[in-house]
Amino acid sequence: MDIKNINSELSVSGQISAEDLHILHEQQVQTVICNRPDNEAPDQPERQILEEAAKKQGIKLLYLPVVHDKISADDVNSFEQIFSGADKPVHAFCRSGLRSMTLWSLMQIKQGESLTAVMDAAQKAGFDFKTFPQKFSAIIEDYSAPDETQQTQSPERVSEQNFQVLIVGAGAAGISVASSLLKRDSSLDIAIIDPAESHFYQPGFTLVGGGVFTLGQTRRSMSSVMPKQVKWIKSAVESFAPESNYLLLDSGKRVAYQQLIVCPGLVLNWSAVEGLEETLGKNGVTSNYSPDTATYTWDLVQKLKSGTAIFTQPPMPIKCAGAPQKALYLSADYWLKQGLLGKDIKLEFCNAGAVLFGVKEFVPALQEYMDKYQVALNYGYNLVKVDGEAHKAWFSVSRENTEAELVEKTFDMLHVTPPQKAPDFIENSPLADEAGWVEVDQQTLQHKRFANVWALGDAANTPNAKTAAAVRVQAPIVAANLLHSMQGDTKMYDYNGYGACPLTVERGKIVLAEFGYGGKLLPTFPPFLLKGTKATRKAWFLKEKVMPKIYWDGMLKGKEWMVSPGKD
Repeated sequence: MDIKNINSELSVSGQISAEDLHILHEQQVQTVICNRPDNEAPDQPERQILEEAAKKQGIKLLYLPVVHDKISADDVNSFEQIFSGADKPVHAFCRSGLRSMTLWSLMQIKQGESLTAVMDAAQKAGFDFKTFPQKFSAIIEDYSAPDETQQTQSPERVSEQNFQVLIVGAGAAGISVASSLLKRDSSLDIAIIDPAESHFYQPGFTLVGGGVFTLGQTRRSMSSVMPKQVKWIKSAVESFAPESNYLLLDSGKRVAYQQLIVCPGLVLNWSAVEGLEETLGKNGVTSNYSPDTATYTWDLVQKLKSGTAIFTQPPMPIKCAGAPQKALYLSADYWLKQGLLGKDIKLEFCNAGAVLFGVKEFVPALQEYMDKYQVALNYGYNLVKVDGEAHKAWFSVSRENTEAELVEKTFDMLHVTPPQKAPDFIENSPLADEAGWVEVDQQTLQHKRFANVWALGDAANTPNAKTAAAVRVQAPIVAANLLHSMQGDTKMYDYNGYGACPLTVERGKIVLAEFGYGGKLLPTFPPFLLKGTKATRKAWFLKEKVMPKIYWDGMLKGKEWMVSPGKD
């Protein structure tokens, strides 16, 4: 079975066998769609046999037979209905995978994607789509026409539109700030620009890598979290023209705004480490920072019985500065309970920085666990090159008053935290500061040069921890300040730099680091309830049970529990 991964929600292949269902289960596939008619070929497995095998693996098998050259708009509609309601990830198959890829591509065009984009995706997956535009010209032409009945939560086709509020990015920041705005004024005309089909609860990736969560627990379809009153523009931003209050999409279309909120997140810069992209997800090289490899982390942890495991941390800024350590702690806790640490498995933490954690009050508790797990701490070690097949990694090592030298290390498992940067369309825009991040006032989150531009989340140049907890506080502040500005009110609320990093030092215990600008401690709970500088089981309960619910049912829906900046 040649599996072609199209994105995080879909893979396709040719005909599968009953034995292949076990492989799909290992890849956490939840639903299989059969696009091949029964009895199409004499060697074709009976569907009943596949259904029984799928059931044993806990996978739902759905049947939508099509003939390639006769695929109709009704077939595409049926595929869209099945796919949208299916548990993800989905695997679709036919004889060769071409019919499944065609249905997916036509569905994408129906939802607003360009013909060029779907043909590029097909080519990258190894499909010959040269005749696709001709074979399905009638369907493509129909889908390309304006649709007056389109629902607001579906991707919006845009041509020279103007919105009161335009939001770039539909991650935690974009969805949360849109909901906070609508909570204050439900009449607002808001659009969100984002090409992604899935929305991830990124704080959960650590627990996926630790075997606590499945990847499916961290993912929902973008349409399901998009506020119903918001218009979704399923596209990417090409450039900004803040002097003229508009931006350009990658399609070349222009979208104007009265107020602009910029929160596209940051870029995981895998290519900054030589050889990393080629080996990531295999050869013992993994990262909890990507949903594509977080499950691989847990696979490696369970399979490793001896050798050296190295965990890296690049120079700041990065998303969640504690995450590199979290991966180490949960892995080490598992190996300790298996009786493997110290004797069979050796641990190293290679940190490009000079300290274990940036807020000194939390260092003693973390150091206790580094000692407990017998971790060799290497400061000033920045990963620059990986050879996965040889199981070697090279670090640029900086020491005081000496030139940097290249140090080679051998590993059996390598967990990489990639260097991180602002997206290119931000870094090269008039909105950026000298380092490439959106330049805002760190208290009000208003742009320093363009009064109707705001930023929050990872792309803003605020000197706070880049975490979902920071966004939870920032979103209502931006919403309140933006509306005051629109109304000519000079009153502004201030963001104090709050961020939180639940450091998972072992399965069942967490050091809940909460702090603001300058490393000032900003605990949510009093010490008698939760000792923030110590590892506690209560903090683990918050991380595993409470925080996901607050995220999905609270901040994404504009419920500003304990963070509302005022009654507006």
